[in-house]
Amino acid sequence: MLRFFPQKDKYIKEAAEHEFDPSLPIPQHIAIIMDGNGRWAQNRRLPRVAGHKEGMETVKKITKHASHLGVKVLTLYAFSTENWKRPNEEVDFLMQLPVDFFDTFVPELIKENVQVKVMGFTDSLPAHTQEAVKRAIDQTKDNTGMILNFALNYGSRAEILTAVQALYEELSAYGEALPELTEDMLGTHLMTGFLPNALRDPELVIRTSGEERISNFLLWQIAYSELFFTKALWPDFDSALLEDAIGSFQQRNRRFGGLKTKEEEE
Repeated sequence: MLRFFPQKDKYIKEAAEHEFDPSLPIPQHIAIIMDGNGRWAQNRRLPRVAGHKEGMETVKKITKHASHLGVKVLTLYAFSTENWKRPNEEVDFLMQLPVDFFDTFVPELIKENVQVKVMGFTDSLPAHTQEAVKRAIDQTKDNTGMILNFALNYGSRAEILTAVQALYEELSAYGEALPELTEDMLGTHLMTGFLPNALRDPELVIRTSGEERISNFLLWQIAYSELFFTKALWPDFDSALLEDAIGSFQQRNRRFGGLKTKEEEE
């Protein structure tokens, strides 16, 4: 299947090269760096905020499809701690977006049995954004299906530093009888600590727009994640491309630093 994506007023072809097999394992936790909203709008000579609005429609479609495929956790990088550097008009729009998004989409999420979670330094968000977030979390708290986890005002270095500080204060209470520090102890203090242990680390990380970097996203959690980069701008990312990314994941041999088994070598 060929997909067409506008870029700088030209169209480039991108083939869905990886065959998706619903009978093979599906990544239980998928994380996505949703990049390219602004470029999508600029390619159409629209204001950047139009790209963010269209990007939210893509969130709805991908959320539903991921849930239907059996994904347990979908983490979306919505707003980073560095995004405050953008123009005030764009930041104001992005802070209003969760309000409009949740008010219209929560009924569908309830119908889909999807639970909303938000991680990040949410105390620094505007009051109306915080209220929308808390409302969506409360309205979907009884849902038992996929967790839709938004990283909002999130930065991984700040997350790790905050976790280490909290852990240091906690361990200081032990005095001389200091217990041995473990990865699980730190993991519990990270912002993904609310998830079951087996689901805290994404198995698959997707980044749209052709950029191939992590951008301060889940640096601890993605130590052994499979990475998938696509040239598609986020508003153009669709169910077929999600399946393409999963198809790529299904073809990889995940050894976690070990060696192939005899069966794999044969």
